[in-house]
Amino acid sequence: MWDSESESVTGRDYGNGILSSSKHGVKTGGFEQRDRSWYVATDIPSDFLVQVGDVNFHLHKYPLLSRSGKMNRLIYESRDLDLNKVALDDLPGGPEAFELAARFCYGIAVDLTAANISGLRCAAEYLEMTEDLEEGNLIFKTEAFLSYVVLSSWRDSILVLKSSEKLSPWAENLQIVRRCSESIAWKACANPKGIRWVYTGKPPKVSSPKWNEMKDSSPGRNSQVPPDWWFEDVSILRIDHFVRVITAIKVKGMRFELIGAAIMHYAGKWLPGLITDGAGFIDEASNSSNSNGNSSGGISWKGGLHMIVAGTKDDTPKVQAKDQRMIIESLISIIPPQKDSVSCSFLLRLLRMAIMLKVAPALVTELEKRVGMQFEQATLEDLLIPSYSKNETLFDVDLVQRLLEHFLVQEQTELSSPSSRSFSDKHMYDGTQRGANTSAKVRVARLVDSYLTEVSKDRNLSLTKFQVLAEALPESARTCDDGLYRAIDSYLKAHPTLSEHERKRLCRVMDCQKLSIDACVHAAQNERLPLRVVVQVLFSEQVKITNSLANSTLKESSEALYQPVISNRKTLLEGTPQSFQEGWATAKKDINTLKFELETVKSKYLELQNDMDNLQRQFDKMTNKKQTSAWTAGWKKLGKFTKMTNLEKTEIGSQVAAPEEQTRKTPRRWRNSIS
Repeated sequence: MWDSESESVTGRDYGNGILSSSKHGVKTGGFEQRDRSWYVATDIPSDFLVQVGDVNFHLHKYPLLSRSGKMNRLIYESRDLDLNKVALDDLPGGPEAFELAARFCYGIAVDLTAANISGLRCAAEYLEMTEDLEEGNLIFKTEAFLSYVVLSSWRDSILVLKSSEKLSPWAENLQIVRRCSESIAWKACANPKGIRWVYTGKPPKVSSPKWNEMKDSSPGRNSQVPPDWWFEDVSILRIDHFVRVITAIKVKGMRFELIGAAIMHYAGKWLPGLITDGAGFIDEASNSSNSNGNSSGGISWKGGLHMIVAGTKDDTPKVQAKDQRMIIESLISIIPPQKDSVSCSFLLRLLRMAIMLKVAPALVTELEKRVGMQFEQATLEDLLIPSYSKNETLFDVDLVQRLLEHFLVQEQTELSSPSSRSFSDKHMYDGTQRGANTSAKVRVARLVDSYLTEVSKDRNLSLTKFQVLAEALPESARTCDDGLYRAIDSYLKAHPTLSEHERKRLCRVMDCQKLSIDACVHAAQNERLPLRVVVQVLFSEQVKITNSLANSTLKESSEALYQPVISNRKTLLEGTPQSFQEGWATAKKDINTLKFELETVKSKYLELQNDMDNLQRQFDKMTNKKQTSAWTAGWKKLGKFTKMTNLEKTEIGSQVAAPEEQTRKTPRRWRNSIS
């Protein structure tokens, strides 16, 4: 960058990052070090001692006074003209930066690099090496190198920002951190195809790269740059500088998925607990990168620019618990608010570490809400978070309860949010949204059932906590209660001392009508279940079998009418996958077994009904014999006799009535009686 460009003003030259000055009062051949002391190689004996930390510099007053306002004030304001010793313990950059500044004061050429420029710039500011004392002083030259060399280079910007970690607050006040962060953000968001910067897997050089080297190592026109090329470089920064870079990248408008992936990559490097527990999400952070398979210095190169800065060491940094807490709090604050910006697995692992390290409660609550937004993506392994508080349970069941509540609140909010849409769009959105919410609730229900099955083995888990967590989801979330039945059975195994009332209370969370055939068969033979529950299971299964038989009959008749008949059964079996055939054979065998059991029960029921009828008849006969007597028998016979005589009288009366009618038809003669 600076190999062909030089500036010569009163003997100044900083081409290629080399600072030199022809104005110096003491001719010297250089500096030499003896133990922990530096001496100037000159014939004139030194008259001034400067102590920086535990290093002594034996120098001369005149070169320092001519370029450092700090030295002028220390000497002349002390009112001691014979002052020959000064201690500069608070000098930024330490002995290394002061050595370079002293060389510049003596006119010795100084090689500026990205590794030493930040310390030298802060030291020049501390020593007040301004233009008022001499034109082209150290502040001017270091500032020019920062602006024109460092900020135009990706690698140098990263290295300067990394070297500024030990220079707080000087680097902040001099805007070194801000300018480097914005430079990194601009290059990360820019299109790599239109920029000619270093793109190689070679180890970094000590000095800044030259333009011809950059052109030779730039990517070809046909090479594709992966979107995560900047992850590794940025991940070497300290957390506060990383936050500054990510914030600047957000302002530039980068996609939130890439920002979330960069955060996951950084957390995987600086939080060893996330790696040891499970490093799966680290691969997710760079799933869009194209691996070239090359390696250099023990690091696999993915085709990105990170090799320039990463060097030959990729060891996980050792971070104390206090620093880990600060890293977690900072990462929580910069995670993009959009859903799916980071994986749910990463959020849960971060939440586990946050609880373990006692992060601020407000940030933990914020992280719990983020997990609730993506709770349907969680896995059982991630949910098994140990209880780090004084709770008696092995796992933190209350935490999972809060996560589930956040999920339900988020689902309800999403259903009521699209109020500003048009009528047609709103109905289309409602249809798709309801389908998505239903599927999400189904996945969460399966996850909760699996979690209950696992935590129910803990004997310290109370029945109330189990019941509250099982009933937190609505009934529509579970289409089948087999998982819930499995959890209940596991809880009954681990808690054999439950009373009958407690077992009934536990089984109320389960709907017997939602159990599958296998679960019903198991429940019917389960001695741990209450008898009432077993009866309900058998009754519901009988109803389901009856309905299924009726439906199958209707279905077969409709298929015979409207579907073509498959004549060859062998072709049907060949067109069916083997797994389906085995599953259907097993299901058919179970159905036949249940049918046989049902027929057996029906036949026994008919036999019992016949026996009951026979017993009823015998009982009726016995009661009838006991009630009859001689008088009652005689009265019955007399009643029969009277009935018969009445009948006979009616017959005779009918016969006699016929001639009388005939006589009434003839005219009747009356005679006078003589008495």
